[in-house]
Amino acid sequence: MKNFSWGHGVVIALAAFIIFILSMMFLFPNGQKNSEMVTDNYYEEELQYQDVIDSKKRADELQEKPVFSQDTNGIKITFPKDNTHSNTTVKFVLNRTDDQNLDIKKSVDLDANHTFIIPAQVLKMGNYTLRLSWTKDKTDYRMDYDVIWK
Repeated sequence: MKNFSWGHGVVIALAAFIIFILSMMFLFPNGQKNSEMVTDNYYEEELQYQDVIDSKKRADELQEKPVFSQDTNGIKITFPKDNTHSNTTVKFVLNRTDDQNLDIKKSVDLDANHTFIIPAQVLKMGNYTLRLSWTKDKTDYRMDYDVIWK
């Protein structure tokens, strides 16, 4: 049996370091596969973000705000009675943070009860961010909701 010298220790330390670096390269990137940007036009939208801040502030100052509820039919969004089909345009974006292919973006019309429904058939189980924006009498409003669809 050979004696263990400082040269053997250097070789073992170097081999351990190489194994550590290779494991970092091959193991850790696998956990990042589902990370996607929220939007492809990130920089253009960032420049217009002051408008979003202003519309969120206006929505927070409202006496009656839109509310959402969930049931087996889907996600139901109900607007206050002063929002009618003639003076309100509604758009929503339902973002899925882990898969961009499951995002839903649509303009909708309010029905006679001042509501609309996002049907359960288009939703998959998981976490969504509901970005609800509407224009009432040429004034923009926006509210964001965290939605967990089960």
